[in-house]
Amino acid sequence: MMRRAVLSAVVALCACGGPVGPARSQGRVRVLPEGGRVAVRLTAEERARIGVVTARLVPQPHRIEILAYGSVLDPARITDLTNSYAGAVAALRTAKTRAEVSASALRRARSLGPTVVAGAQLETVEGSAATDEATLAAAESQVRTLAATAQQEWGPVLGRAIVERAPLVTRLIERADLLVQVTLPAGEALKVPPATAFAEVPPQSERVTMRLVSPATRTEQRIQGVSHYYLVAGDSGLLPGMSVQAFLTSPQEAVGIAVPESAVIHWQGSAWIYHGLGADAFTRHLLKPEAAVSADRYVIDDLGGETDIVVTGPQAVLTEELKGRSPASADPDDD
Repeated sequence: MMRRAVLSAVVALCACGGPVGPARSQGRVRVLPEGGRVAVRLTAEERARIGVVTARLVPQPHRIEILAYGSVLDPARITDLTNSYAGAVAALRTAKTRAEVSASALRRARSLGPTVVAGAQLETVEGSAATDEATLAAAESQVRTLAATAQQEWGPVLGRAIVERAPLVTRLIERADLLVQVTLPAGEALKVPPATAFAEVPPQSERVTMRLVSPATRTEQRIQGVSHYYLVAGDSGLLPGMSVQAFLTSPQEAVGIAVPESAVIHWQGSAWIYHGLGADAFTRHLLKPEAAVSADRYVIDDLGGETDIVVTGPQAVLTEELKGRSPASADPDDD
């Protein structure tokens, strides 16, 4: 799944099912019971002091991203096939030239007749011509076999690029680009795969763009899903042999508020965000595990209408919440 920074509270508190106690005050921060939830009061000045930034977000449709599995392929096999095909073509040209020369010599010997060319000499010329013709046939067969192998192993797009030594293959050989096999989860399918997809580069999980090449000719054995080949820049930070998380945009949409990863905190085994609850008040809201992802953002569909979201510094809000609560009231309190 997409990267979620693990943030943990420094205060260890006990769970309790009772109602929230009276309002408590810690400096400028108060924790108040409002509608059965705990609200953290933070003025604009207090938010600025502790580095909390909010954004007014509205529900709208968002294209859903499908989490897929990427494998960065070693270009060695493509390099071998490309070089083998080039060698076979060179051998074919040599064989063709020799066959043409020996065929011409045979025609000349036969035209001179037995009075000029002895029978033994004619047999030698005929043998050379037959040998060169067989060598030519073998060279032609080798070229056809390698072309077919390239098509079978890599599909029509990459196969043709190998045969033609196109820039697509040249960049792979030079590692200016890398080839990534992206496999959808079993049971998932896209009628038209997106022209661009994204991969997360470890260890910081930064996203890099991938470009569609073609459908893959094989699947990932462990996943058994539909696969496609994508290109990624050679300087993206990925290396052959790496397994990465990939994200493909699907035609399906989810309606909700899209919150960035910076708005999410992890506490007591769950993911949370803070959203506005009245003037200068914020309450913690549980992020559903099955929340859709769109453009590296979580789509939250259970917040109602337009609302303020803490997009920077949610850990600071959690710290203020915990500072203002007694140990007996520190259970998850939203949803």
